[in-house]
Amino acid sequence: MTTEIELKLAMDSGAAAQTVADLLRHPAVVALKAGRSRTARVISTYFDTADARLADAGIVLRLRRDGTRWLQTVKGPPLAETGGAVHARPEYEWPIAGPRLDPTRLATTPWRGLLGKAIASASLAPQFTTDFERNTVSLEFDDGTRAKLCVDVGKIRPAGKRRGGGQQRRKSVPISEIEIELQTGNVARLFELALALTAELPLTVATVSKSERGFALVRDQPDGWRAPMRAQDVLLTADATAPEALRAIALECLRQIAANAPGLLADGDPEWVHQMRVGTRRLRSCLALAAPFVPRDQLEPLLTEIKWLAGALGPARDWDVFATETVPAFAERFAQKATTATGLRRLRARVGARRNAARAATRHVVRSPRFQRLLLAVGALCATPHFGSRADPGPGVDAGRAASAKAFAGKVLRRRHRKLARRVDASVHGTPQDRHALRIAAKKVRYVAEFFAPLFHRNRAQRYVTALASLQEVLGRGNDAATAARLVFEIAANDDDAVADALRGWIAAEAATVESELARARKRFARTRRFWTRGQDSRAPA
Repeated sequence: MTTEIELKLAMDSGAAAQTVADLLRHPAVVALKAGRSRTARVISTYFDTADARLADAGIVLRLRRDGTRWLQTVKGPPLAETGGAVHARPEYEWPIAGPRLDPTRLATTPWRGLLGKAIASASLAPQFTTDFERNTVSLEFDDGTRAKLCVDVGKIRPAGKRRGGGQQRRKSVPISEIEIELQTGNVARLFELALALTAELPLTVATVSKSERGFALVRDQPDGWRAPMRAQDVLLTADATAPEALRAIALECLRQIAANAPGLLADGDPEWVHQMRVGTRRLRSCLALAAPFVPRDQLEPLLTEIKWLAGALGPARDWDVFATETVPAFAERFAQKATTATGLRRLRARVGARRNAARAATRHVVRSPRFQRLLLAVGALCATPHFGSRADPGPGVDAGRAASAKAFAGKVLRRRHRKLARRVDASVHGTPQDRHALRIAAKKVRYVAEFFAPLFHRNRAQRYVTALASLQEVLGRGNDAATAARLVFEIAANDDDAVADALRGWIAAEAATVESELARARKRFARTRRFWTRGQDSRAPA
């Protein structure tokens, strides 16, 4: 078995020929080139059962003809190193004599049971084929790292036949991508090359593999995206150091941001923006925690760029909430009034126009080279030895980096919880500014609690996070009301806009109901035990 680690970038299929020519002549590639390049036609057939049991388990079974060679390959589920542009999977590959699967080879893999049942199944069959021309360039970096640059241009076609014979006339999808595959050495060097290339060429981070795109084609699903990706728990081991845990968390946040980009660009569901924004906020919080372990000159530029992305996503999210939640709730109550019907239609039209403009601006950001470089830069940080490694990272980094993740989390949670408790007390008879500060403090504690909850007692951690989420949800509705009031002001046609005035009044009335709910949420949170401590001090202060 080997571990396949590769960094994937995508090209615009309409301009692939020119991009390939520019890429192969790029100074960064020329400087690293070791030996002659190779061009070959590569045809691969991917197999699965009719019920897709291999794909559902994250297993890929492939038969490939590369020039005159035949190769049989099995890939396992993605590894923890996967995130953003990096794809990491366990891989078994064997040269074979001809174009038939060799079942005896499959028995040597960890998935032999599942593969054996698939082979025995009468429904195991080719699902799709990739057919592309591959330009391969061997690369050697100055530290001894070796990699292969593979530039692939071709198509993915579904397999199978129509009733009565003949190939199915289903739509194919183009392949226009770059793989930088690590052979030996430091994966961070792949990011250096990718950043150099994206600085001058129209390339984007590729978050899905050829096999994932092929199975999406067979299932008549969209190419490159399926459903908005939500935040996922990270599996942390009890002996993990704080940097190792933060690295794993940062990769998960990066996965969430990158995975929602294709859907945001292609689909109108507001959840894409929401989940990318959640991932961005979580990543910002995670990297802020990493300050003791990462040199400031590397960390601060990333935090600045993440803040830029969060700011770019904010307006689109605000208009989505206003258009899909605030206005419909208001309209349900007032739409029957003849005096407001015409004004309500005009208001909806103005809201729709602002929402479309905000979404267009967000898509422009996600398409931008700046966004692509941000994804690669975060991936590069996670790949560098000093972040998540037990080795000495050199000067400028806290010597206490080897502290356990659990001890580190407990220290951060104690400090942030005390600050949150003070904010809770100040909000009882406080100003809107006090409530805003409380919401921010609650969000910071919640992110840390969710990040490190797997290291503590599961039920206790879940109860704490649930109570905190309830407090944050009430505060969030108050913030949504304040945002809605601002947006009404922006779209009011004139000073005599009766519908806008009615909407402002309704928003103010709804905001007033938050007060009693906030009092209950405060009490519920005060009764919740802190999961990172034991004994008499485990209760949150009232």
